Amino acid sequence: MAEKTAHLRTTAEPASGSTLVAGTKPDAAVVRDALGVGVAVGLSGFAFGVTSAGSGLSLLQTCALSLLVFTGASQFALVGALAAGGNPYTAAAGAFFLGVRNAFYGLRLSQLLALPRALRPLAAQWVIDETTAVTLPQPTRRAARIGFTVTGLTLYVLWNLTTLLGALGAEALGDTDAWGLDAAGPAVFLALLAPMLKSTTERVTAGLAVLLALGLLPVLPAGVPVLLSALAAPVVLFLMGRAKGGDAGAGTTGTKDAGPARTEEDR
Repeated sequence: MAEKTAHLRTTAEPASGSTLVAGTKPDAAVVRDALGVGVAVGLSGFAFGVTSAGSGLSLLQTCALSLLVFTGASQFALVGALAAGGNPYTAAAGAFFLGVRNAFYGLRLSQLLALPRALRPLAAQWVIDETTAVTLPQPTRRAARIGFTVTGLTLYVLWNLTTLLGALGAEALGDTDAWGLDAAGPAVFLALLAPMLKSTTERVTAGLAVLLALGLLPVLPAGVPVLLSALAAPVVLFLMGRAKGGDAGAGTTGTKDAGPARTEEDR
């Protein structure tokens, strides 16, 4: 009996182990994915450095934005609005509201990563679109921490290094507007965002936001269309709420009408 029990345990262990492996992801695969995102996006810091220097910011101001703000879309929005002659306060407001999304990322990532309190202020600097995109799909907490750390570290180092190189090389490029480098940051952001728009609600909201921004761009000061495009979210949610309410009301009415008929048949 003991030998049979030992044999059953031995044969059962691989099945249990295979289930565990199937539910995890190799560390090497997580690192590879994180490096891919970090390197690809980090190199676009060169475009920000060139654009920032071309908009009139000094080398110190440009590098300080990447070191301290470190959220590409907000940085591009700020220097883009300034380059277009927008009010500095409007430009800063647009950049701020774009950066607010990172606070919502942080709410989700704080639960997923469960980092020690001492590390949370440091990790908050790396809560951006790219780290969130790599971290959220990971199947385990270990994989999520590896993805977050590798993506954040790679992107932070490369982004700041290429920002410096871009700002230094802005004079050699001449007219930065002719190169269209100011579109590099938003293009990378949209490329990362597009695969995350899985539901109809998300796609409709994104489409409406784009239409609002493009439609208001010719008539409003630089930076304001970006702020107002955020109105797409409450508009879509309001319309969907009304549609669901109408469907629920129709379903209730149909049930009431059908009720007496069924009752009469039963009689």
